[in-house]
Amino acid sequence: MTNKLGLSFLFSVLFLTSIWSQLGNQGKYPNYFGFQVRTIFPTQFIGEKALTISNESFSTTITQKMGYSFGATIRAGLTELIAFETGINFTQRYFSLDMIHEDSSLVGKNDFGFIQYDIPINALVYIKFNDEFYMNASFGLALGYKPSSIGNITNAGGLHQFFNIGLVDINKKIGLDLNANLGFEYRTKKAGIYYIGGSARLPFGPLFGLISEYRNANYRLTAFGEVQGTYLSLDFKYFLPNFGGGGRYKPHGPIE
Repeated sequence: MTNKLGLSFLFSVLFLTSIWSQLGNQGKYPNYFGFQVRTIFPTQFIGEKALTISNESFSTTITQKMGYSFGATIRAGLTELIAFETGINFTQRYFSLDMIHEDSSLVGKNDFGFIQYDIPINALVYIKFNDEFYMNASFGLALGYKPSSIGNITNAGGLHQFFNIGLVDINKKIGLDLNANLGFEYRTKKAGIYYIGGSARLPFGPLFGLISEYRNANYRLTAFGEVQGTYLSLDFKYFLPNFGGGGRYKPHGPIE
């Protein structure tokens, strides 16, 4: 499964590269191709970092931890002040699980790793400080694809067991998020564009449904909940130098 996902991501990057080459740089406002790396920070400022679900004496708390994302980006200039940006990203999220059955004084710990692909579609507005330093703000939507559910067992084979499933409904593998970004970039004529900024991601629906169960022989307690997956992130981007025909660099950026 991991190899198939990796190949799918590689083909998607190659597809984006093909689109960028087809766009070319023949218009008044040039296009750029680059790469992005993102560190994910769960936060309570724009959503719930942790979720607790319970049933009688059994409860489970799932807490989102730091994760990461990386991918390819295409930026196309539309006017002197506005550009369009899209791409494809691979996102790896991590969650910790803390289970407790109070009647028997049993506790358990485990972890989840959840994979998602997303395609952001953003409109960018630029502010020029000088010929090299710019600020930009972007806002848009991100189309996300969740390839599979996840699950684990704590104390497998023991008398007391904890089962956890992060369930992705087959009809809800594709989701939509609100995406906002703010950052600064440094432009060079020969070395490309360097960007640092931050993003906020707010899903319109749950990331996955959590099913948590305590088992002791034929005795079971099951709890249900929905994990939202809201996060903030620190973003780094690099755009390749923009060369025209014959290898000659085109110095004019989206707002120059």
